[in-house]
Amino acid sequence: MLINDFNDDEFVNIINNELVIVDFYADWCGPCKMLSNEINSLIKKNNNLIVLKVNVDRHSILAKKFGVMTIPTMILFKDGKEIKKNIGYINVNEIEKWIKL
Repeated sequence: MLINDFNDDEFVNIINNELVIVDFYADWCGPCKMLSNEINSLIKKNNNLIVLKVNVDRHSILAKKFGVMTIPTMILFKDGKEIKKNIGYINVNEIEKWIKL
């Protein structure tokens, strides 16, 4: 499931799910667009996976809160706790290894 639209309360509720990838990106970022394609492929293969896309231009406070200085940055949450962070582009196979599906 891909989630693009949320407010602060919804963000907290979403990351409290069992496993959630939060993708910090910007519309103008080339590597972010490439990563987005990989994430879409991953979701097609794993429809129970939740991916929350956070536009850093619209949600700069969230980006700052999680220490996002470079995009794309993905953070893996398990039951509301940050367990892993990846900075930069990786392909769908690397994402699968990263989240250990």
